[in-house]
Amino acid sequence: MSNTFWIIAAFVVYIIFMVLIGAFYSRKTKNTEDYFLGGRGLGAWVGAMSAQASDMSGWLLMGLPGAIYLLGTGEIWVSLGLLLGTFANWMIVAGRLRRYTIRANNSMTIPEYFNNRFHDEKNVLLLVSSIVIVIFFLVYTASALSAGAKLFNVVFGLEYHTALLIGTVVILIYTFLGGFMAVCVTDFVQGILMLVMILAVPIILLTIIEPGTIMSTLTASGVEGGAANYLNPLTSGTGSISVVSIISGLAWGLGYCGMPHILVRFMAIKSEKELNKSKVIANVWNLLSLGIVSVLAILSRVYLFPRVGVLEDKENVVIMVVKELFTNEFALPFIGGILLCAILAAIMSTADSQLLVTASAVSKDIYTDVIRRGKDINEKKTLWISRVVVIVVAIIAFFIAWNPNSSIMALVSDAWAGFGSAFGPVVVLSLFWKKTNKAGALSGIIAGALTVIIWDYIPLVGGETIGDATGLYSLIVGFVVGLIAVVIGTFAGKPATPEMIQEFEEVKNKQVAGA
Repeated sequence: MSNTFWIIAAFVVYIIFMVLIGAFYSRKTKNTEDYFLGGRGLGAWVGAMSAQASDMSGWLLMGLPGAIYLLGTGEIWVSLGLLLGTFANWMIVAGRLRRYTIRANNSMTIPEYFNNRFHDEKNVLLLVSSIVIVIFFLVYTASALSAGAKLFNVVFGLEYHTALLIGTVVILIYTFLGGFMAVCVTDFVQGILMLVMILAVPIILLTIIEPGTIMSTLTASGVEGGAANYLNPLTSGTGSISVVSIISGLAWGLGYCGMPHILVRFMAIKSEKELNKSKVIANVWNLLSLGIVSVLAILSRVYLFPRVGVLEDKENVVIMVVKELFTNEFALPFIGGILLCAILAAIMSTADSQLLVTASAVSKDIYTDVIRRGKDINEKKTLWISRVVVIVVAIIAFFIAWNPNSSIMALVSDAWAGFGSAFGPVVVLSLFWKKTNKAGALSGIIAGALTVIIWDYIPLVGGETIGDATGLYSLIVGFVVGLIAVVIGTFAGKPATPEMIQEFEEVKNKQVAGA
């Protein structure tokens, strides 16, 4: 049988397993709290692995290695920023956010948390933050679907749009059926598979590549400035990497405290004890993954150049390495197929989380809390509305990803900046500054989101966007503007009520019942 047959067989086995998990948890999903938070019952391992798997997306195994493969280790500043951001998010934000969402009337979503935290009886915060989620998650989900299409295109030779349709349908099935617990359990499995692949492939490459040939092969492959510059994180091509580039790379870490699909994992972990275990697991996973993927990208260039030359589409580098290793180097196509499923896992683990958070924003926050406010709510009807929203969002993201030349890195970058700027300052100050009020939160969300949209999408400088003209990542500007807006809005608006101050002190002093 052909190599393609065995690779297809591996993918089919993997996909069936994911769908079965969705079917299993569909029987346990009785209401919206089950569908969106799993009844706050996540254990340490599932919580940690689900958070990190949903975090990294196809960016980890396509966007990041592609950038390093093409330009060298000057691209690792993004990885370092993410390492620092993950650590700070788990150590500083996670515990207090979990307690506060319980104290704030058992909030199930980030918009609902904002609404309850600031006692917004008119639900303005709920509506505005839900709209921000829908806008930026459409772009983020599109990046995952595009990555899946590129994977199927390279591995099976499928036409891009056909591959896009298949990937979208697969992700839809188990997200539609099982909700949060299905997503988290599949993310756990996917996180393990991703780590196995990330560890295994570089080890295999090191047994094949002769260490003495690394520098000469890199130079022969045409890296700008030669191998020494390529391996120097402080250079880019023939010159030094700019301070703006380093700052922009490190600034990715600021985005974590504003990511709804990651923050919701903190909210769902069942106890403080489990959360403390999750912190260790998540940070170790992140350190191993980001560090080794950076090495894998360099080894991939050395391994592939004598065999297939320089790749035209850099984001396919890990896919090509695995295919070459397990179909030509070793006759183990089924094993190669399983390892390629790790790339699919990275894609699926983020897309499913994004679909679920967007569905919660529309069905729980907009429909239940704004449109049906004060009226009797039919849980089964709301649950089905959530599932329909999952389908609608996936369809819209499908068309955003329609262009086969769309960059995974660019799509992720834009969405990451949007969430980090709109929600990051508000989340941090809502947890650690008791004076923060509704006016401040609303100002911060709007100012942060608009700054990113203006910076990245509107050509204001000689036909270019400000981001393209300056090279400065919009998240830096958006986060700072959002932070300032929260402070100004807080002092300009009505002061926090005594009830809000009391709730803050209870959370701060760990006096929350049920936490």
